[in-house]
Amino acid sequence: MPAPVRKVRLRDIAEATGFSINTVSHALKGLPDISAATRAVIRAKAREMGYIADSVAGSLRSGRTRTVAVILGDMANPHFGLWVRAIETEAFAAGYSTLVMNAAEDETVERAAIRTAAGKRVDGLILCPAQQTRDNLALVRQTGIPYVLVGRRFEDDTSPYVVPDDGRSGFLATRHLLERRCQHILMLNGPAWISSARERQQGYCRALTEAGLPCDPRLIRHGGVKSGQARAALEQVLAEQLPFDGILAFSDLMALEAMACLRQHGRNWQTLPLAGFDDVLSGLALPVDLTSVRAQESVATRAFHNLAAQMDKHADSPVQTVLDVVLIEHRSKKT
Repeated sequence: MPAPVRKVRLRDIAEATGFSINTVSHALKGLPDISAATRAVIRAKAREMGYIADSVAGSLRSGRTRTVAVILGDMANPHFGLWVRAIETEAFAAGYSTLVMNAAEDETVERAAIRTAAGKRVDGLILCPAQQTRDNLALVRQTGIPYVLVGRRFEDDTSPYVVPDDGRSGFLATRHLLERRCQHILMLNGPAWISSARERQQGYCRALTEAGLPCDPRLIRHGGVKSGQARAALEQVLAEQLPFDGILAFSDLMALEAMACLRQHGRNWQTLPLAGFDDVLSGLALPVDLTSVRAQESVATRAFHNLAAQMDKHADSPVQTVLDVVLIEHRSKKT
């Protein structure tokens, strides 16, 4: 059995380069008291020797871990994966690493994730809250960690957040389906306790009212937002034989599940107008046409920037941001 390889220390780099340990330390930190030429020599030798900085020791000295926790819902939803990619890109550019945790749309799991983040002494937290209650929001505040809610918000609350204009999103998507001559639009919505579900439903009803159509409660189905739950809601509608000529889904993932369900039931989903939210097709190369609504700029990117302003103490107070939205029409089926 080979002997374990000893970790490369600053002392080893100093001996290999002939510089003092202090000079090596300053060069690796990029401090201005070391010339560019000396920094280049020391960093090249450090790479050659396989040196890895001790981030734990560094955080003990500075009081910062340069880590941001990201706690999101069901990671089976590609929408959240795209958010993670956007946050990690911005975090890396700003010198932060990320700790990503899946809360599974479960407050108990979410609470454990928040405690883990606090135990890791992260510098900031980005959270898409499950929202069944406000208990976990209170826990986040108790930790004292700078935070930003992303994608969802609590009414009558001062917490910082970044959300798309969900009321307008629901209105635009419904109006699009109405323009495709739909008269009975089935809304496969998320749970009523989720802010984006409530606000999108308000937009849905407003568009119907402006078109002179009733907002039929039978056509509004509140289900779960986790993978597979949209199928169950649509199965129930089909079992009831409730007529509908268009579908508005709470997310693109739910719209895709609706397509699969309709196909299995022998329905020609390719002639049935569908619309969703999040526009995951712009970030994933999927051979599916689906009209969707998304924010005009990345919600996740803005969330990190707003959090960074808090962490670096550049923000006078936490910011609540509502981003304008745009409808992306991927070759709608009905004309």
